[in-house]
Amino acid sequence: MNRRKFMLAGAALLPALVASSETNGARLVVHLSYTGSGTVDQTHKVYVVLWESPDFVKNNAAPMEPIAVMPVASKSGVARFNDIQKNPVYVSMAYDPTGAWEAKSEPPVGSSLGLYAKEPGAPAPIHLHPGKTTTISVTLDDSFKKTQMSK
Repeated sequence: MNRRKFMLAGAALLPALVASSETNGARLVVHLSYTGSGTVDQTHKVYVVLWESPDFVKNNAAPMEPIAVMPVASKSGVARFNDIQKNPVYVSMAYDPTGAWEAKSEPPVGSSLGLYAKEPGAPAPIHLHPGKTTTISVTLDDSFKKTQMSK
């Protein structure tokens, strides 16, 4: 192959290589349905939280930082997480009944809480694939509410 053809072939592959390097992390799309009695709007949001371990539900576990938090401002909405480097991941949801919580601390008393789970109370792992999008659906209702602040 002559030098000119080689250079043209390399130039043609460059966009594909750049796109590949930008999408090495996985993506997760969470379709959320809130069926509780609260109003969901720009002030009273449902927060979808991404965790790297299921230990966030344990009472005596050390405090954990989430991987990411995405707000949803409607009863039926989508949270999109991009470039996720952990696998598997776990999802929880919390509804803000106060209109003042910004998901930078634990949810306020009265918040509806939920998990992506196959068995009640046990977060289910979501297995991701680098460069690919995984989609899940979750429903949050008022059946489990936060009753007190942690100590």
